[in-house]
Amino acid sequence: MATSNGTTVGRPRGFDTDAALERAMVVFWEHGYDGASLTDLTDAMGITRTSMYAAFGNKEALFRAALNRYLEGPGGYLTRALSEPTARGVAHAFLMGSVRTTTRPDGPAGCLVVQGSLAAGESGRPARDALVECREETWRLLRRRFAEAIDQGDLPAQTDAGVLARYVMAVGNGIAVQAAGGASADDLLPVAEAALHHWPPA
Repeated sequence: MATSNGTTVGRPRGFDTDAALERAMVVFWEHGYDGASLTDLTDAMGITRTSMYAAFGNKEALFRAALNRYLEGPGGYLTRALSEPTARGVAHAFLMGSVRTTTRPDGPAGCLVVQGSLAAGESGRPARDALVECREETWRLLRRRFAEAIDQGDLPAQTDAGVLARYVMAVGNGIAVQAAGGASADDLLPVAEAALHHWPPA
């Protein structure tokens, strides 16, 4: 379509891309990358495959966009946790966020980052690699924050920041797996609290 000044604009997509991406995120969250078929995705998004490809690219690109949306939304508790004033507060906020996100009544159980790559075949390798990198970035951020806590005297000097970060992540990932298997927030909140009972003293 030509405008009054002679330039050409594309035809509007005719759907809310933000809402469509939100629905795609839920499908990937619930079914994982391999388990989410193109039909599942387009049906949930309310668009045709042609529209999906035009707006988001291929399935892998759509998954990456949905993953970013998850990390900025339901999975954004890491960013909030890192701003806590103490290392223990960081770990507590991270684990509580894991429980809340993986057991929320208005979303799929479990964690998109944990479940998204489970049982992914060769076709799902790009998505699996993206999720591995996502988990490693989480570890790097936690390790850096715990290293700062060591420097500040908030954690003992002999603390291994990398191991502590892996420990917190392992508990968080375990919470996600338990939630996907039907465990409730009431079941998992005590687990998160118990994981901090032996936190290194300052």
